[in-house]
Amino acid sequence: MKNIVTVIRLSALASAFTFGGAGLFAAPVEAPKHIYRPDGYSIVTIDTPKDVRLHATGLDAGPNGQIMVATRFGEVWQLVGNTWKRFAEGLHEPTGLLIDDDGSILVAHKPELTRLIDTNDDGIADEYINVADDWKFHDNYHEYTFGPVKNAQGDYIGTLNLSHGDPGAFKLGAMGSSGGYRGFAYKVSKDGEFSPYAWGLRSPAGIGSSPTGEVFFTDNQGDWVPTSTIHFLQEGRFYGHPVSLHEVPGFSKAKLNNMSASDFDAIREKPVAYIPHVEVGNSPGNPAWDISKGRFGPFAGQIFVGDQTQSNIFRVLLDRVNGQYQGAVINFMNGFQSGNIRNMFDQQGQLWVGQTARGWEAAGPKLFGLQKVVWDGTTPFELLSINLTETGFRLTFTEDLDPKSVALTNFSAAQWGYKYSSAYGSPKVGLAAVTPTQVKLLNDKRTILLDLPLQTDKVLQINFSQLRDKNGRSTSVDKVYYTLNQLLKADE
Repeated sequence: MKNIVTVIRLSALASAFTFGGAGLFAAPVEAPKHIYRPDGYSIVTIDTPKDVRLHATGLDAGPNGQIMVATRFGEVWQLVGNTWKRFAEGLHEPTGLLIDDDGSILVAHKPELTRLIDTNDDGIADEYINVADDWKFHDNYHEYTFGPVKNAQGDYIGTLNLSHGDPGAFKLGAMGSSGGYRGFAYKVSKDGEFSPYAWGLRSPAGIGSSPTGEVFFTDNQGDWVPTSTIHFLQEGRFYGHPVSLHEVPGFSKAKLNNMSASDFDAIREKPVAYIPHVEVGNSPGNPAWDISKGRFGPFAGQIFVGDQTQSNIFRVLLDRVNGQYQGAVINFMNGFQSGNIRNMFDQQGQLWVGQTARGWEAAGPKLFGLQKVVWDGTTPFELLSINLTETGFRLTFTEDLDPKSVALTNFSAAQWGYKYSSAYGSPKVGLAAVTPTQVKLLNDKRTILLDLPLQTDKVLQINFSQLRDKNGRSTSVDKVYYTLNQLLKADE
């Protein structure tokens, strides 16, 4: 650990703010025409400090119930009960915050990873300690630093955005790198040693660590990212955007300029799940695990992700197939007041949501804010999980089903792929209907086996809008999107 007390740079308050590269003048986003919300869940709006632009881009909860919020204007605020207090200031567009085990605060901002320490317990940081600054910041508005999170070994993991509109950057599409590990994930060991960790990231605005220390990140749609994604982050892997490869041994700018999209496709890691554009998300934030052990309802252990553009939250349903992660995404709630870029669960099982709409329009009407999702104990009727079988899927719901609604004609499906290229996003390629062939309700009355044709490298959408529970309720969300990277081997 570096023990250098540093003077923190003032924020570049006038810089544009967007994670996806669309820029400050992106087209306005329409308010949602349909509000979906599971039974028993409600949104609570938190009063923010008066006359403070609380664009919440970093968020964590402490063991004593305090909420720490980093803002894009370079401040860190602490909420205890209903009382706000400014903890730190002068940071350079922070986009991540972590309360460490010793109670200090780690903040990821553009030039460095900084540890904030309150030495005299007055609620204000006295020391700003540089933990890492081994990457390069070229004063480009899009060169954000996200994280950190901790992996299973106790290392800090963060991600570094590519630049946008930098005339000196090496480009193979819209985004670029002027060097210094742009488009990388990085690791800082417990001993303070920095090292590049993985590469090929584009605009990885969200990073999260599971209860077992596995790290996942989301990437925003754009060049080489046909639609937004969630990935399992592993050391030494390439995640698809090729410009960062010029800093990886074995590659050079000349070599990369002579490689094709199929060459890059052959060496990239596939996402755990594609996030269909607009239908689920445009600009996803960090994955957060429901660690509430049932205090947030039936979804314990699942991943929740907010989206800045859609002002919604969706779930990620992981599936382990042939020893590797793939899975599905499904909407959870929408109708939030602003763009959801940060979320996390507190010790009481409440889901806090940090919000900003600065630079990229959001469906929610407000420019910034803080809200939380609470559960009143009512059991919702929703899809709980989906798992691949040899002939289709096992779908489990949160309540007993009405057997009469479990009819083959009440299910429909469609599939498509995405084109991986330097183009900015991709339409659905090969969109086609898929006809289910058999459905069976199991003895637990909550699980369905649905058989249908399966094809790899497709996103499969399953529609169960006609399904009902024993009380006649329909689900608030009736479509799930499963990414089929591979089929189940017969011996699984």
